[in-house]
Amino acid sequence: MEYKSLVSYYKQLESTTKRLEKTFLISELLNKTSKEDLLAVIYLLQGQVFPKWSQEKIGMSSRLILKAISSATGTSPEKVEKDWTKKGDLGEVASELISSKKQRTLFSKKLTVKKVFENIRKLSSLEGEGTVAKKIALITELLTSSEPEEAKFIVRTVLEELRIGVASGTLRDSIVSAYFPKIIGINTEGLKINNNILHVKTLEEVKRNLKNYDFIEAENEKLAREIYNYFIDIVQKTYNITNDFVIVAEEVMKQGIKAADKEVKVEPGRPLNPMLAIKARSFEEAFEDVGKPALAEFKLDGFRAQFHYDGKNFFIFTRSLENVSNQFKELIPLIKEHVKAKSFIIDTEIVGYDLKKDRFLPFQAISQRIKRKYNLEKTAKNVPVMVAIFDILYKDGKSLMDKTQQERRKILEETIKEGKHKIELTKKKVTSDEKEIENFYKESLSKGNEGIMVKNLSKIYTPGRKVNGWVKIKPGLEPLDLIITAADWGEGKRAKWLSSFTLSCKDKGKFLTVGKVGTGVKEKSEGVTFKQLTKELKPLITKTKGQHVEIKSKIIVQVEYEEIQKSPTYNSGYALRFPRITRLRPDLSINSDDVATLSIVEKIYKQQKK
Repeated sequence: MEYKSLVSYYKQLESTTKRLEKTFLISELLNKTSKEDLLAVIYLLQGQVFPKWSQEKIGMSSRLILKAISSATGTSPEKVEKDWTKKGDLGEVASELISSKKQRTLFSKKLTVKKVFENIRKLSSLEGEGTVAKKIALITELLTSSEPEEAKFIVRTVLEELRIGVASGTLRDSIVSAYFPKIIGINTEGLKINNNILHVKTLEEVKRNLKNYDFIEAENEKLAREIYNYFIDIVQKTYNITNDFVIVAEEVMKQGIKAADKEVKVEPGRPLNPMLAIKARSFEEAFEDVGKPALAEFKLDGFRAQFHYDGKNFFIFTRSLENVSNQFKELIPLIKEHVKAKSFIIDTEIVGYDLKKDRFLPFQAISQRIKRKYNLEKTAKNVPVMVAIFDILYKDGKSLMDKTQQERRKILEETIKEGKHKIELTKKKVTSDEKEIENFYKESLSKGNEGIMVKNLSKIYTPGRKVNGWVKIKPGLEPLDLIITAADWGEGKRAKWLSSFTLSCKDKGKFLTVGKVGTGVKEKSEGVTFKQLTKELKPLITKTKGQHVEIKSKIIVQVEYEEIQKSPTYNSGYALRFPRITRLRPDLSINSDDVATLSIVEKIYKQQKK
């Protein structure tokens, strides 16, 4: 496939915010994509060239891209930088400079998806002397052969800023639309209906008829929706286990409806989407949600981590599926010693612990370790951590995800040999009594924890948030994980720091403002400091106007607040009242489903009114 064909879809996807339109466009593209190009196309649609859990990273800075643009267009680096400051988008700069180039090189040739994909992938494997020059040469080669629009998206892809609004849910729905029968009345707009139609009155008829019909006609709209959701569940189930839409697409392309009956294999070394909890507003509501008796556990203020062991290799993944095995490698011998299994996947919380005070440390104490690449051994000594284990998903070659919560906890207790302040099972209580669970909650808070988790004893492990199995109880309204998209330089003694931060939520590929904050950030004490945030944000500044700067959307912070109000000022329509930053979230990425969306903000707004 020629790269310009993919770019034509990029442009259409960029120009619409409507999810149904995006779904139709992507499904149309997938139907045109050969098996040979499928892997590259699906990754490139997501603005990446590796699975998000891979340790391989593109690793090319804006400065190196700037040099590649300069080299490819014969423009001085100073002129490229000046245009970048003006536009705030190196992709647009590349497009404009390629467009104004007097002639294409004699050696340029039409770009293919495969060529673009392979060149960008090679960036991660380069090392040693001359690496910088080799990286610049790989991208220069692509830009030299590119048309203006192609150049724009090549640059954005390398910088991991594609910005075409393809969320995981949209890609999932597109795979359903591309590889499953179309359901008449739901997703057939613009399609020519032929005679290859399966008429059904029940979902069971769909499951029994494995022939690949082009269309399914349901007896009524309710059944049509039921069938569509069944197809969605097939794809979502596969994705939750693999976290790779390439594997998902290849599987359903081959299997179709049969994929529903095929067990997706859990593999150590490939992270699963974690099971998440929703917030309960009271102990009574918690029991209503999960039933009685329930399993209550301390909710620790650390970061979620999956430990994988395949019999040879250890892997540690964060909640957003980032591989941090290297940053916490001192834990691997500990896990090996205390987990009695030939292979396993365990669900844990990594938390800092103060041995002198015999209490857990806040998340901020260990957050610096997640993104650190150098002086790892020194940092490990200065910031010791403990592994708190609360679930087991795989043991000795067998998945345990279909076991109940009660069964998994029993297996976990048989598998883990605890080591005080090193590796421990989360403290638990099984109860049906509200007073008892309230006392357990108070005990957890007194230890410096966030609160408690309350779990349905009969629930299997189900990835996702709204799965009706786990709830959390903690003080205050639900904190929001928001993205810093702008800031202002301070005045007086804060003149050298960024001190007022614009907070944004996500909505259909865009970032919408929900407030500004400076509260919660400290000058010198523990926690998030102005110096630390300035250091993180300064390299991400894309535009400056007086004291105000616009910032590349990358840094995520957890924010607490008193309430959410309607706002005519902010483009989200909402504003946080008395927001305060409580911690940085280096364990999340802006593509993570955990980053607050506009719908989450609206939901909390409505809940608080009740």
